[in-house]
Amino acid sequence: MKTGLPRSAHSCKIVSGLSPLIVALLLSCTSCARDRGAYVRVNQLGYELGSPMLAYFMAASSQPHAKFLVRNSDGETSYSATVGPKLGTWGNYMVYILNFALPAPGTYTITVSGATQPATSPAFRVDRPAKLYSAALANTLSFYQNQRDGADYIPSPLRTAPAHLNDQRAKVYKTPEFGGREGSRINGDLVPTGTVIDASGGWWDAGDYLKFVGTHSTALALMLIGVRDFPDQMGTSSPTSNYTNEAKFGLDWLNKMWDDTSRTLYYQVGIGSWNWHYENDHSVWRLAQEDDTYHGTDPRYRYIRNRPVFIAAPAGAKLSPNLAGRLAGDFALCSMVYRTGDKSYANQCLLAAEHIFDLAATAPTGDLLTAAPHDFYPEADWRDDLEFGATELYFATRQGDLPNGLPHGDPDFYLQAAAKWADAYMHSKEDKLDWSFVDHLALFELWSAIGVARDRKGLAVSQSELVNDLRAKLENAAAQADRDPFGSSYLVDRENTPSRLRGFRRWQANTTT
Repeated sequence: MKTGLPRSAHSCKIVSGLSPLIVALLLSCTSCARDRGAYVRVNQLGYELGSPMLAYFMAASSQPHAKFLVRNSDGETSYSATVGPKLGTWGNYMVYILNFALPAPGTYTITVSGATQPATSPAFRVDRPAKLYSAALANTLSFYQNQRDGADYIPSPLRTAPAHLNDQRAKVYKTPEFGGREGSRINGDLVPTGTVIDASGGWWDAGDYLKFVGTHSTALALMLIGVRDFPDQMGTSSPTSNYTNEAKFGLDWLNKMWDDTSRTLYYQVGIGSWNWHYENDHSVWRLAQEDDTYHGTDPRYRYIRNRPVFIAAPAGAKLSPNLAGRLAGDFALCSMVYRTGDKSYANQCLLAAEHIFDLAATAPTGDLLTAAPHDFYPEADWRDDLEFGATELYFATRQGDLPNGLPHGDPDFYLQAAAKWADAYMHSKEDKLDWSFVDHLALFELWSAIGVARDRKGLAVSQSELVNDLRAKLENAAAQADRDPFGSSYLVDRENTPSRLRGFRRWQANTTT
């Protein structure tokens, strides 16, 4: 659920693609830089009681007779077996599987013995899911709180001051033109529109201080659905990881980036692309709180001190449908999550959701609008985003007691639209494991919506068709997993691996029954 996703496949880079939870699920790595010895890789989050448990033994030479022991925190052996078959190679390493089963909660380690290169794993936990994942949810919430931009920061060992207060009066610019060999150099200076907005708040992106509506909206969708559907784990009933206030913080920033009065969307704060004549977010190392006064009045640092905001389209013009769909879904979720505590805010969100959805360009040409430049977060399809937005608007308008002035008060209008866009997406030829992962989220939400609908006549898709489409995706992912030494459903040396793996695991869990 991180706002930022990896922009290039660099070895040993920690990718936080939409979710620190997913990073924690990746196989542990003592050091990517070392290429020697042997290692045992385990699930850093731990293992669920009653579920299959496996780890991996990596060694630089063949280990035909190795055995492994699983010991509890008292050093007692809880399980022992022979190292499983060789699964393949990973760089200079041979990869072996370790299958084991532990019936009791606790903290354990795995030691491979009888090998020419013995190894011991990091400690890991075994417990019931509610306990196993509570710490990860709390850590993720802390992560977002430390990523807060603006005056409303939360003091912590990582945050000692507010940042980017100049964003409260940020100048708006047209999307720059890009060139250069990689297409990421800004041509010339930025062109202002003459507008100034309050773009303060929101969360920083991955590894920098930029803020993108595209990634922000994706992370916020997952957060709001967690608050709505899992109140004991992520909502008001959680003692350690109540995301209700943090999601509101994220929504407040989106409400600044979308001007519902003029129907104008702003999609990015700051630049991370180079130019010969001025510095950018990616060209200097510094603390965020230094930016407002960085290098005094030196013009080379003008866009560090006073960060540009980019406008998506002229007021009232059509919007890139990927952003429109996700934003509509976020604001619809806002209307559901906050209706009880702040009805006025919820109504504001619902009106914004419908206005944005109506402005979606449904026959886009060229690159979708994602970031400046586009290759920071390339995205090819948009039908799944509109499916997501329409589905959440269906749920939101089913609540009743709706605000005046809604363009569409009939929930069936949105259910029909969601099914239409789901059918269009299912028959498109785009990569169905997109980084944003709205596709899997949207299909699951639509499947649920059709299940509660009183009238399913005339819908472009049925629940069974959605399940069949998902089954086909899972089978493709499983086929890839069969070819990978770690059982990965996506090529690990490519971009956006964590988010794609996340979607596979989500749908694997939701379709096994």
